[in-house]
Amino acid sequence: MSKPLVVTIPHQLGREAARQRLVAGVDTLKAKFADKIGSIDERWSGDHLDVDVKAMGQSASGSLDVADDHVRVEVSLPWMLAMIAEKAKSYIEKEGQLLLEKKR
Repeated sequence: MSKPLVVTIPHQLGREAARQRLVAGVDTLKAKFADKIGSIDERWSGDHLDVDVKAMGQSASGSLDVADDHVRVEVSLPWMLAMIAEKAKSYIEKEGQLLLEKKR
C-alpha cells in the first residue's frame, strides 16, 4: 500500500445529519459503480465507517470519521492505483462537498 490519501470535508449540518447523508451517499455510490466494483464491505461503528473495496483485481480500504463540522476520509490505495491518487482526491472532495452541502 502507498501513503494514505486524506481528505477533510467541512460541513454545517451537525454530526447526525452529516452521518445520515453519508449513509445514503454510500448506497448511491454502490449503485452507481455496481458494474465496476466486485465487492464493497462497509462497517459503521457510531460515527466511524470502515470500507474495503475490491475492483479490477485490486483491493483498497478506507475509513471515514464524522465530526460536528467536518468529515475526515482516509483511503489506502494499492500501488497500482496510487498514480491516480490526485484524481481520486479531487473526486472525493467534490462529491463529498455536494453530498454535505447545506440545502435550504
